[in-house]
Amino acid sequence: MKPAIYIDGQAGTTGLQIYQRLGARDDIELLSIDPEKRKDPAERKALLNAADLVFLCLPDAAAVEAVSLVENPAVRIIDASTAHRTNPDWTYGFSELSPERKAAITTTKRLANPGCHATGLIASAAPLVQAGILPTDYPLTCYSLTGYSGGGKGMIADYEVAHPDEAFFSPRLYGLTLNHKHMPEMQAICGLDFPPVFCPVVDNYYKGMATSIMLHNHLLPGKPTAEAIWEALKAHYDDCTLVSVAPLGYDEPMIAANTMAGKDTLQLIVCGGAERTLVTALFDNLGKGASGAAVQNMNLMLGYKETCSLAL
Repeated sequence: MKPAIYIDGQAGTTGLQIYQRLGARDDIELLSIDPEKRKDPAERKALLNAADLVFLCLPDAAAVEAVSLVENPAVRIIDASTAHRTNPDWTYGFSELSPERKAAITTTKRLANPGCHATGLIASAAPLVQAGILPTDYPLTCYSLTGYSGGGKGMIADYEVAHPDEAFFSPRLYGLTLNHKHMPEMQAICGLDFPPVFCPVVDNYYKGMATSIMLHNHLLPGKPTAEAIWEALKAHYDDCTLVSVAPLGYDEPMIAANTMAGKDTLQLIVCGGAERTLVTALFDNLGKGASGAAVQNMNLMLGYKETCSLAL
């Protein structure tokens, strides 16, 4: 019997992207809600409890409410909001962090899908913390470039429909209080003593991310070189299909933030030398940064091949 899948919030950017990845599959059954009943609590509750697995593509408060409507103990939930990412009762859905986390994903009933900016920082920093290269009290800094689709339908309309003023045609820094909503998961999943100094930047292109951490090598135990940091990351991700590390000695003069647009994979690029190191995570904010990761997690939870219906 095919597992029944329901996407609560299918009309949003993340929900639509999940549907696009799943729509052609014949090994699952996609449940749908009558558009006129999209906000009908009774209809939503019925579908939430009829599914084998539910994607929540909703604002935080609505996601919490949706979870409260699930009374069927067999229903498995993937929440794409920030509501449960640091909740110890939920499994954080970044399988490449460790074999133990991947195993936990396969059995969990409640999974929190990672945030896009958090995905980039965690992919770079968490393995270095695990390897003892990056101290938990290191003053970590990070900046993250994203396409405007990361802001959802409102921001997409700002760029594509509303005929924006000149400010929209240049990179724009935001999260200026330095308390971006992805920071709690960044700190918690990496095991950092302090939240990083993190600055997101949105620019006038549709999708793609480049999230970078910058390290002073002399502040790290043993003063490792950029090559040693590359070796640690390469060893960590060697057996992973969706996360890879580019060869050492990146030979392009620039890194384009939209390099991985249209893919569900993530690539790390390590640059630098003896004194300083730059680690950049390249991925699609709608792919490994959101919907692609959610489908990857669904595949693991339901026993399918991890890469099924993903763009490699």
